Amino acid sequence: MGKLTILALRVVLTLVLAGSVFVQVWIVPLLSIDLQEAGAPEGPRITFLAIVVLGIVAAQVTVVCVWKLLTMVRRTVFSHGAFRYVNVIFGAMAVASMLMFGIAVLLAPGDVAPGIVLLICGASLMIAGVALIVLVMRALLAQAVARDVEAQHLRTELDEVI
Repeated sequence: MGKLTILALRVVLTLVLAGSVFVQVWIVPLLSIDLQEAGAPEGPRITFLAIVVLGIVAAQVTVVCVWKLLTMVRRTVFSHGAFRYVNVIFGAMAVASMLMFGIAVLLAPGDVAPGIVLLICGASLMIAGVALIVLVMRALLAQAVARDVEAQHLRTELDEVI
């Protein structure tokens, strides 16, 4: 992977992380005030805000793990150490999907249009799809690591013969 590509991705990841911290610190409290002023019951309001914050945390965890994988690209990403980060990314994406579905469940019995609830369910399904793509990528990483180990073993045998 080229240095420019890595730099561009790091800039994007930095902006995403900074934006998510801004949302956590500034927007979520304002959202809480808006929901309170709109007369939302306290239980669902707190549940909704907790789901939003946990969703942001899931995104932040994903960003940090992608950053760690980018750091590994300079050496080699085809190592057993990469699995830890890929597994965490998969877990964070799966949790984010469930949290999004939780928002749909929370909004379904209220005065929210059914189309909005279906859109949120669709977003949950898309996030689950991304999690499954990460799972496929993990399987490809496992194959690459196995091939790398096999290649190193063959190099060692060849060095002994020479």
